[in-house]
Amino acid sequence: MSGENVTPQLVGQASRLSAGRLALGATSTGGTPGAAGIPSAATAETAGEAEVRTSEAVAKPDARLKGAWRVYPSLCAALWRNSVVREMGFQANFLLWLFVELLWFALQLSFNSVIFLHTTSIGTWTQWQVVMLIGASHFIQQLFQAFFLVNCAQLAELVHHGKLDFLLLFPVNTRFLVSVRHIDLGGFVSAASGLAVMAYAAHKLQATPSLAQALAFVLLCGAAILIHYSLMFLMASISFWTVRAQGLVMAYYNLFSIARIPDAAFRGAARVIFTLALPVLLVANVPVKALLGTLSSPAEMLLLLAMSGVCFLISNLVWCAALRRYSSASS
Repeated sequence: MSGENVTPQLVGQASRLSAGRLALGATSTGGTPGAAGIPSAATAETAGEAEVRTSEAVAKPDARLKGAWRVYPSLCAALWRNSVVREMGFQANFLLWLFVELLWFALQLSFNSVIFLHTTSIGTWTQWQVVMLIGASHFIQQLFQAFFLVNCAQLAELVHHGKLDFLLLFPVNTRFLVSVRHIDLGGFVSAASGLAVMAYAAHKLQATPSLAQALAFVLLCGAAILIHYSLMFLMASISFWTVRAQGLVMAYYNLFSIARIPDAAFRGAARVIFTLALPVLLVANVPVKALLGTLSSPAEMLLLLAMSGVCFLISNLVWCAALRRYSSASS
C-alpha cells in the first residue's frame, strides 16, 4: 500500500511523536533554551547526536503508544475499507480471479475422484475423509490468502522501492502494518466453498462433530494459518539480503498442495521434512482428524500448536535482524 493510502491522522501522529521525542532529548540533560531560542551549552548537541536521537524516535515509539492497543482495530478497519474500495473498482478482475480459484478447487476434487476409482483408501483415510481434507486445506489456504498472501508477496517491493521507509515512521508495530495492509475479498468467498465441501463430506460420512471437536478445529485452523503466514513472511524477509525474493515466496505457495495429501501417504525423510522442517503436513491433516475424532493421540494437536509458535518466533527473529541491517533504499 502506498503512503498516500494511509490515514492522515497516523501521519500527524508520527510527526508529533518524532517532534516530541526530539524535544525531550533536548531538555533531558537539565538545560533550558536561551532567550533567543539558542540552546545553552549544557544542552547543545552535535549534528551526529541529533541524527541518532531522530533514529531512536522513529525506531522506538513512546511506550504509551505501544500500550494503546485500541488503535489496531481502527487501523485494520481503515486499511481493509480501502482494500474493499479498490477491489470494487475492478469488479471484472475480482470475478475472474474468483472463477479461477473455484475452478482450480473443482479440479482438485475431480483428481481425487479419479484416484479413488482405483483404490478404496489411502492408508487409513477413506474417500470422503480425503474430500474433507481437501476442503479443509482449501479453507485454510484461502483464509491465509485473504489476510496475508498479498502483503507477504509485496514486502520485497516495499524494501527495494523505499516504501518501507515511510511505514517505519508510524507509531505502530511495523510488521503488523506490513502484514495487514491489504485483504483479498475473493479469498473469503473461496474459503466458504471449502467449508461447503467439508459439510457435504461430513454428511456422506454421517459424522456429527461435537462442540469440543468443532472448537478444536477452529483453534487448529488458526494455528495452521499462523504457520503459513510465518513461513511466507520468513521467505519474504530474505528480500532484505537479496535483490528479489518473490521466487522463494511463490515456491512456498506451491507447497500448499502438499497440505491436501493424507499424511499416511508419506514415509521416511519426506514425512519428517514436511512435519518438522516445513510443517505443511500438519496444517490440514491435524484439524480434520480433530474434527472427525481420528487423532492417534493429543500429541498431534500439541505438535501443531508448538510448531505454529516456533515458526512465528523464527520469522520474527529474522524480521528483527533484517530491520537492524536495513538502511533505507536511498542510502
